Amino acid sequence: MKKLIFALFMASAAPLVAQTEVAGTAGGGDAAASSPATAEDDGGLTGSVSDEKAWQDLGIAIPGFSTDADRGTAASAGGTAALGKEVARVITADLRNNGLFLPVGPDALPQPTYPDITAPAWQTWAGRNADMLVQGYVNAAPNGTLTIGCYLYDVQLQSELVRGGWTLQPADWRRGAHKCADLVYSRLSGESPFFDSKIAYIAETGPKDNRTKQLAIMDSDGANHRFITTGQATALTPRYSPDYQSIVYLSYLNGNPRIYIYDIAAATQKLVTQSENPTFAPRWSPDGKSILYSMAVNGNTDIYRVSANGGPSTRLTDTPGIDVGGSYSPDGTKIVFESDRSGSQQVYVMNADGTNQRRISFFGGRAATPEWSPRGDQIAFTHMVGNFRIATMNPDGRGLTYLTNSWQDEAPTWAPNGRIVQFFRTERNSGKTSLWQLDLTGRNLRRLRTPVDASDPAWGPVLP
Repeated sequence: MKKLIFALFMASAAPLVAQTEVAGTAGGGDAAASSPATAEDDGGLTGSVSDEKAWQDLGIAIPGFSTDADRGTAASAGGTAALGKEVARVITADLRNNGLFLPVGPDALPQPTYPDITAPAWQTWAGRNADMLVQGYVNAAPNGTLTIGCYLYDVQLQSELVRGGWTLQPADWRRGAHKCADLVYSRLSGESPFFDSKIAYIAETGPKDNRTKQLAIMDSDGANHRFITTGQATALTPRYSPDYQSIVYLSYLNGNPRIYIYDIAAATQKLVTQSENPTFAPRWSPDGKSILYSMAVNGNTDIYRVSANGGPSTRLTDTPGIDVGGSYSPDGTKIVFESDRSGSQQVYVMNADGTNQRRISFFGGRAATPEWSPRGDQIAFTHMVGNFRIATMNPDGRGLTYLTNSWQDEAPTWAPNGRIVQFFRTERNSGKTSLWQLDLTGRNLRRLRTPVDASDPAWGPVLP
């Protein structure tokens, strides 16, 4: 995999390309990168996504990023000056779509000069009622690589809060913008980043009674979309590996189910297990060494575990009925799943070895597709009482909270920071499906645009 290098800049009089390392491997939009270093805390705003009062009205000015010289780049027909504005637009969209800030983008703001980057014109931004200012630069090196620098300032205090920089290949320029948005989001909210991540999903085309279903991936904002499978075999329920290098998914060809692992960098896949029996919902263990899945044998569906390298499977449940949809807790000690052993679909938890199986949902209706939060503090699931709604609860089954109230919302997946949920929505009568996101307040709902209908989303971890 390609690597993008992060460096937390130390204070300086002007942006310096020499303060970042150049990534040694060229490549496209699927590059992996090292995680941002964190700055020392120097008094910026902090908070929690579930209580946004501290910063929901925070105005952030994001003018076009400057350049030391307007040079040509493969990333933009307009050179580094034009690319600087595109970078600022992506950052603005990230922070706006999150629903927690009030960003103003480069098309409505004056363009800073290159020296302004480390010496902001404070009166200009104070006069525009900006609380925070994000400035930066895009420079092109002779070897074609780009360096994107990002600076966050508190306008009222006239002080720098944090800065960061990334050297990357031209095809990866959007990753630099997402990394900057992550830096700003984390510094102001106190939460972990999530913009520089990818989403896998099932792309659907054709009539509702005969859908073609392909595996597809894209950036967290819907950019850099590409189809992974051709649609000749039906693809279902993808999930990213913990190290972000692979996707496990279920494939049906001529009615025969197979579980594959797709290597993202090599664009190859390997078979993990196959059976003539109906098979469902493969899921990774947190250490990436094994995969959970469900299989129906003689009318009874149980949860199994198999090595990610293939081999024999171990059955973890053995009760009459349907047990399906296992999802590990982040520490790998427990598994949440759905079962109808009580007479209707409900959520259960068991130890990772299959012992101590116990029901945790007792609030009426049916409950399905449980998914443990990356933070371990909540479980998202589909609650069915008439309509299908996305809900969350504590790992002990208490604290039921509804996030949506539509006709058919299902299959939640968590953002890497555990504070945003993505799911798919089916339109009444038409059968058309689409992806949606909202945070745990339930108030910042938005649709994620895809080229075709979309279902079964899987949000991957933040790119390293």
